[in-house]
Amino acid sequence: MPTQDTRENPLGQSIILFVIFFALFLGGIFAFSFLTLSNVWPAAIALALIFLSFVIPMTWLSRANSSDE
Repeated sequence: MPTQDTRENPLGQSIILFVIFFALFLGGIFAFSFLTLSNVWPAAIALALIFLSFVIPMTWLSRANSSDE
């Protein structure tokens, strides 16, 4: 008897999460366009957005590596 494929997230939820975090990433890249030598805050905002767009999906939204399979 074949077992049903179990996924971590349903397809719709995965697409929504991808769109949200890709928008964060693009927002970080867009923030670099406001960077000047006299104002470094756009760089800080850009790095924070890009950092969050990678860290949140890789840590809190993914399955733990130590889970029992």
